[in-house]
Amino acid sequence: MSDEIKALKERVYAANLELPRRGLVTYTWGNVSGITEKRDRIVIKPSGVSYEDMSVDDMVVVDIDGRTIEGAYRPSSDLATHLEFYKSFPTCGGVVHTHSRMATSWAQSELDIPAFGTTHADYFYGDVPCTRRLTRDEIESAYEVNTGKVIVETFTQRGIDPVSIPGVLAACHGPFTWGKDAEEAVHNSVVLEELAAMAFNVMVLDPDHPSIPSAILDKHYLRKHGKNAYYGQD
Repeated sequence: MSDEIKALKERVYAANLELPRRGLVTYTWGNVSGITEKRDRIVIKPSGVSYEDMSVDDMVVVDIDGRTIEGAYRPSSDLATHLEFYKSFPTCGGVVHTHSRMATSWAQSELDIPAFGTTHADYFYGDVPCTRRLTRDEIESAYEVNTGKVIVETFTQRGIDPVSIPGVLAACHGPFTWGKDAEEAVHNSVVLEELAAMAFNVMVLDPDHPSIPSAILDKHYLRKHGKNAYYGQD
């Protein structure tokens, strides 16, 4: 095992443990993966193994086509969806899938999460999209692959930049987030759940509430992520 793979397994393992710690998963309802710098190996949580019983050695290493390279367990059943992100979003270094309560509620309602305020704008440069439903053929032929393809389709058709909107809702299913690495992908998953809860509250208080003004959206997103960003410390 190379030093890079060993380090990635440790980071992906730690990132997976952060999901129950942050209240984003129940039982085994979630997974995190990460990819090597050469983008030829992916480390992912094993399928159906409880977080309490899991160890770093249980992380599964696969190649970019999903073939297992190392590991005693089968990889997450969502692996094929993760692979679509890595193949289509070149800056994606880590992927998270959960069934967190509020974000999944929006996914099951098949609604985008509107950008209502500055908390949202600090992380997502606009609404978080919800995909279309998969067709019966897409479900029955290659469900996990097609889940990823429909997500990529959503970003392509809507002209959304996956760097500025690092999350999506798979219709009738749940949220996926990503980032430059597994840690950032988990961070974005935590943020997405909070934004989903806030947006729900806004809709309850005022169902016709307008989206955040574009000037405030621009200011908050770009001061943190733009080329002249000044939020935080260098």
